[in-house]
Amino acid sequence: QVRLVESGGGLVQAGGSLRLSCAASGRTFSNYAMGWFRQDPGKEREFVAAIRWGGSRPLYADSVKGRFTISRDNAKNTVYLQMNSLKPEDTAVYYCAQHRDPFTVPQAQQTHFGSWGQGTQVTVSS
Repeated sequence: QVRLVESGGGLVQAGGSLRLSCAASGRTFSNYAMGWFRQDPGKEREFVAAIRWGGSRPLYADSVKGRFTISRDNAKNTVYLQMNSLKPEDTAVYYCAQHRDPFTVPQAQQTHFGSWGQGTQVTVSS
């Protein structure tokens, strides 16, 4: 059973930075693409970023490109999301997710992800 635990959320002023972490257990972490999604109340969950099992060729939503960086440490079974130049519209619950199948190119569609964390709240004040 896959377990994903996010941490690092909080309250930050616009223009500030946060780093989210997601610790994974239950499967061979280095075999799976990982992703981050977010959801604001009243809105659908949306894709933020994803990364291949080896860490190359990250994929980003246009809304965060140039501000957010996804990375992973396979030795620590952890994926990160460095968020810089935060804006109030980045406020959401951020979820970590693991691809359903091993060694598949990361996708933005949620249907490719089979395991999810419980989420961590990020609030950006103006």
